[in-house]
Amino acid sequence: RCWVHAERNLLGYVRKNDRREIITDFKAIRQAENLQATKERLAAFSAKWESSYKRRIKNLVQMEDLFTFFSFPTAIRQTIYSTNLIESFNKSLKKMVRRKEQFPNEGALDRFIMTQVMEYNDKF
Repeated sequence: RCWVHAERNLLGYVRKNDRREIITDFKAIRQAENLQATKERLAAFSAKWESSYKRRIKNLVQMEDLFTFFSFPTAIRQTIYSTNLIESFNKSLKKMVRRKEQFPNEGALDRFIMTQVMEYNDKF
């Protein structure tokens, strides 16, 4: 799960009065300079909100894959902390494949998908 989806999931279980403050604190975790600072901010976030939302915070702390984007250079972290770009591309790819309806063999499908991926990469 990406940060955006974790954030939306968390907001679904938070009281309206706490939403603004909890989302500000949660975003501060992601905006840390490095992994160590992020883990420290997560610990502070957990300590602050655990009494009100124990189960939600526990689930959030156990998500190890939330920190994956720190493995990449700082320049591209802003674009990959969310999986929305990937999901959007997959949706458009699925739409293009359906439009084509059938392929003579699996190799033809692979080539079609690769050309779509290469065109997508050229755009960005």
